[in-house]
Amino acid sequence: MNRELTSQEIIWRTEFGEMYNQRNMYTNEELDSAYKNAMGISKTEINERFLGGLDRNIKILEVGCNIGIMLVSLQELGFKNLFGIEIQPKAIELAYKRTKDLNITEASAYEIPFKDGEFDLVFTTHVLIHLAPEKIETALREIYRCSGSLIFGNEYYADELTEIKNYHGKSNIVWKRDFVQLYLKLFPDLKLINEERYKYLKSDNTDSAFLFKK
Repeated sequence: MNRELTSQEIIWRTEFGEMYNQRNMYTNEELDSAYKNAMGISKTEINERFLGGLDRNIKILEVGCNIGIMLVSLQELGFKNLFGIEIQPKAIELAYKRTKDLNITEASAYEIPFKDGEFDLVFTTHVLIHLAPEKIETALREIYRCSGSLIFGNEYYADELTEIKNYHGKSNIVWKRDFVQLYLKLFPDLKLINEERYKYLKSDNTDSAFLFKK
């Protein structure tokens, strides 16, 4: 990487990030169960609603793939051409131990090391929420640049920018907002294909899942 890491990126490369890995060591079945318990809908069901009709051979990039559980969820649906980038080396090591046929590179959302339009679909899951408000537009422009057609996301929703404080003992690390409107503000040519919101059953959080077409 050719730049100084942000404070959030530095945190994710410490023991804090490794503890996150351990908390999220899910199989695909366990991931679906965790989503169902949290929001009443499984991750597989969300993926099927938004991506079920897509060709299984399209080239897909996940930005911030951690140990690869979301890529495996797509793999279980039959998608074959799966790539990820991740800022945390330990997460990448675990991903390669736990998965097969994934292509994961150490890189940042702020500098995605792929060509313009290289992927049919670029997506994030609970990653944009961890990008500092003053830097997030850089990441969204990189996601937009690398997508040849589709952008998919699943992120915490709020009507306005709101910091979630004391996130596992940390502040200045999680912000929820209306990511759909932020994308549309930056890229007016995007067409919103679908958005669904899922209220958490045991907290005041809401997830927004959304799909854009360029």
